[in-house]
Amino acid sequence: MDVSVKNLKTTGETALAALFAPSGAAASKALRQRAFDLFQTMGLPSRRLESWHYTDLKRMLANVAPRAATSAAANVDAEAGACVIRFVDGHCIGHSALPKGVTLRGLSDVLAQGDADTLGALYASVGSEDPVVALNAALADDGVVIDVAAGVTLDAAIILDFVSSDATARSEFMRCLVRVGAGAKLTLVERHVSAQASAQRHLALAVSVGAHASVSHVFEGVADLDVLLASLLVDVAAQGNFQSFALVSGGRLTRRQIWVRAGQATQVGLRGVSLLRGEQHADTTLVIDHVEPNSESRELFKHILDGSATGVFQGKVVVQPNAQKTDGGMKSHALILSDDATMDNKPELEIYADDVVCGHGATVAQLDDDQLFYLMSRGIPKTQAQAMLIEAFALSAVDFVEDEVQREQVMTFVRDWMMARGA
Repeated sequence: MDVSVKNLKTTGETALAALFAPSGAAASKALRQRAFDLFQTMGLPSRRLESWHYTDLKRMLANVAPRAATSAAANVDAEAGACVIRFVDGHCIGHSALPKGVTLRGLSDVLAQGDADTLGALYASVGSEDPVVALNAALADDGVVIDVAAGVTLDAAIILDFVSSDATARSEFMRCLVRVGAGAKLTLVERHVSAQASAQRHLALAVSVGAHASVSHVFEGVADLDVLLASLLVDVAAQGNFQSFALVSGGRLTRRQIWVRAGQATQVGLRGVSLLRGEQHADTTLVIDHVEPNSESRELFKHILDGSATGVFQGKVVVQPNAQKTDGGMKSHALILSDDATMDNKPELEIYADDVVCGHGATVAQLDDDQLFYLMSRGIPKTQAQAMLIEAFALSAVDFVEDEVQREQVMTFVRDWMMARGA
């Protein structure tokens, strides 16, 4: 008997496939077609895919919102000297004055030109086998390509500002590339801060760090979105330095996934704090691939969970055979404030070299009763005492934010979140 197996598509997968209409030069179309074919083969990830075991996107994205309409161009002001590049409803509407040594092109222009080097960086192999990254590569219809010239040190940050105009349900697909030349220094902020938005946002940000260059990246994911799928794809050249911090809070479903390729004698640091309440679900999944010797990586993530919230951390450090003398350390710590909250931790090491120093650890705990009693016995109200302990728990990760303005903004949000919880 001849039995054939059909890969049945869900309503969400069918709706996403219907959005595919590639434009641009032949080379651009070919890359996007290849990504679309991969997505068609894999479909939306479910628990059967190991890297998505704790976030069943096939179920969570059963209903796909219509694609967002193009937004009108508008003037954008700088913020405290920082260059702001603003996206409204998934479309770039403009930017403030660019710093000297920085150039910017729109994604549609890049796709139309079909430049091989730029396309190679925009659709790099890092993370390309993930179905959500492939979906973004196929469907992204707006974004920017930013180039920072070699040797340039930017005193003020470049802010990629993603906002929603209203609470209308919409799908947004954006892809951005930031190339930092050799010896350059940049603070890059990726900001999602819309309130009462119903958007399903798909964003891929590729960052190419040149030799001896330094990039400090800050992710502010505090938008009240229906879905936020944010992929960070990083390639660090020899003796480059990439440091990233993420603040995650708000929205029904947030999935941050990070791939880093670490070259020779590079330094990589990934840290973050997640503040979750209600029925929010936030997933941080990362892979650091050490491919050359003498590199260092550090990961530290703090999760604070209240209500029925769910936190996920999956981290994998891969040390390739040639990456001798790799130094890697990964930690995930969760603070549970409610009996109904859930935390899934899965740190991994995959080592193929024999001269390395690597380790990982994960903890899940509640507020310490003895510490709470100590504070309350000195006249501090219980709510305030809890807030002090929570702030201290988060502070060890927040301290790694290099930019003082960004660090203070993060701590202000943490304190406001705790005050709202107390109220």
